[in-house]
Amino acid sequence: MSHEPLPPVAPEVLAEAVGQLTARLRKKLDAAVAECAGKALAGSGGSVEVRFGEDTLVILRPGPSGAVTEPGQAVCSCLLAPRCLHRAAVLGAAPLADADTVPPADPAAPEPSEGTPPVTAPATASSVPVTTEEARPSPTPAQVDAAAGLWLAAAEALAAGVTAGGTVVQAELLRAAHSARLAGLPRAEAAALRVVRGLRTARERHRGQRLSDLTAAFRTLLAGAAALASGAAGAEEVGTARRAYAEGGSLRVLGLCREPVLSATGYGGVTTHLLGPDGSLYTLSDVRPGGVSRAKGAGTASVALGGAVLDHAGLARGGLLIAGATVSADGRLGAGRGVRATPVRGADWSQEPVAAFFARPVREAVASSLDAAAAAPGDAGPALLGCDVEVLGAADDHLLARVLDGGPLVRLRVAHPHPELAHAENLRRIGGFPGVVLRVLGRPDPDRAATLRPLAVGPVPGASSSLRLPEEWRGHADLGYDRLQGDHFPRPEAGAAPGAPGPAGTDPLADAPLWRVRRLLETGVAGGRRAVAEAARGADRTALGVPLRRAGLAGAAELAEGLAAEADRRPRDSFGRLVDASPDAYARAWLASAVHLDAAERALVTASWS
Repeated sequence: MSHEPLPPVAPEVLAEAVGQLTARLRKKLDAAVAECAGKALAGSGGSVEVRFGEDTLVILRPGPSGAVTEPGQAVCSCLLAPRCLHRAAVLGAAPLADADTVPPADPAAPEPSEGTPPVTAPATASSVPVTTEEARPSPTPAQVDAAAGLWLAAAEALAAGVTAGGTVVQAELLRAAHSARLAGLPRAEAAALRVVRGLRTARERHRGQRLSDLTAAFRTLLAGAAALASGAAGAEEVGTARRAYAEGGSLRVLGLCREPVLSATGYGGVTTHLLGPDGSLYTLSDVRPGGVSRAKGAGTASVALGGAVLDHAGLARGGLLIAGATVSADGRLGAGRGVRATPVRGADWSQEPVAAFFARPVREAVASSLDAAAAAPGDAGPALLGCDVEVLGAADDHLLARVLDGGPLVRLRVAHPHPELAHAENLRRIGGFPGVVLRVLGRPDPDRAATLRPLAVGPVPGASSSLRLPEEWRGHADLGYDRLQGDHFPRPEAGAAPGAPGPAGTDPLADAPLWRVRRLLETGVAGGRRAVAEAARGADRTALGVPLRRAGLAGAAELAEGLAAEADRRPRDSFGRLVDASPDAYARAWLASAVHLDAAERALVTASWS
């Protein structure tokens, strides 16, 4: 036998296994889960085996999808099975399977190439009309009940925090997520799965884990569950089980760039960004299991759309004339049986309608991009924007640049930091040529002041100190795939010495005392309710509100103080004994502060682009 990774497990299977344990066994579950690490071996017939001692063997037999989706596919040889600790521990150690509501589908035909929605390639906003499916009425009574159960499970997980958010807490959240799925609340289910995956990643202390990401996941889950449980939520909070595609008729799109896609769940591929004649953004993705090797190779993979004889590299610098197009609300192109696509000549970034995309005022484009990201579900991020900048030089882990024609000072940061992708190397190369002017296509960072994560660059029309790219690149370099060389840059003038990049300018996010609120919220996610109470107890509570009020942030101060007070509240029972408070009021206080902080920081980020 050879060592094997555990197969993915459906959330409801794990929830059921944990639910069958006695209270005594639940206390031992996290230790048993840790014991499973590195013990999985390949069995017969595609099964995976984990042995406990000499007499106990747990066998997982994945189904055709490669995941354990039925309780009978996980068996244990001990006498207590299936209500045993061994079986629950192995299921708890396995990765969570993606819900079958996640992969997008075209009404005409399924699209297996889309795979799991990429965490590193957020969908872009588009002007596609809302479909009939998305115009559903308010939640039904069953959906309201399911949302209320999800709210309670999420509130308990928040009160526990990462430190106490072990397998039992996660299983309760998975059980509530499954109920939401059965009630027809796919968006709520997906939000719950993101929180569980974030808790697991944080507890395992992965290097790529960010506490801010888990904080945002909790905020999204609690806000959605609260809206649904109130009965006043609309179709946006309910979501759709499958991505709905509308008939788009005939459509002509031009390539903007390619972007590598890497998913935390092991998927990799490419997303090619396209532009319509009216300025709408579209995407065509090829994402499948395979990780970074798949992402690197997919950049030259064939385009699976309507029989078009074109690869993604050619599409990024060319275009398509599509007959019978199907388009989702977030701009993804469908590949149904009735779709026909013919390659057409693309447009240089200096030609219309692409040039008009870069001519939009940068602050207006950033505001639109961040607002769309705030309203979008799941991991959707800011839409692309384009601008012309002058590179001032390297500073720490980023480049400083100034938007031309009196624009703001911005920071250029690596879009995808994986060392096997070309982004970091290309950005370092650009930093070695201060004074070069670039046309940049990228995505604004919603968490940092005046920060752009570039996906592609090109020469600025008419500028002498700009890029000199090969003719076959059609006026732009895809930073994730193309590699810039020294001869692609202008030669420095004789006697000219590189200047210092100069001061980075003020950072409204760093200067504002909102970091105190952010730290309090993240402390709650990491350590739970008691950590918030300890952090804001005594003199620290005064220190929390005074700087906020002095800066004119009275609303943030009031909400943060309310959160600290609720976290420290300990009611007494009828005998006068201290008891744990209900997590409901604490979760509402935490959510109110988190939503306020998110709106305030988004406003400051938008203002930093002025």
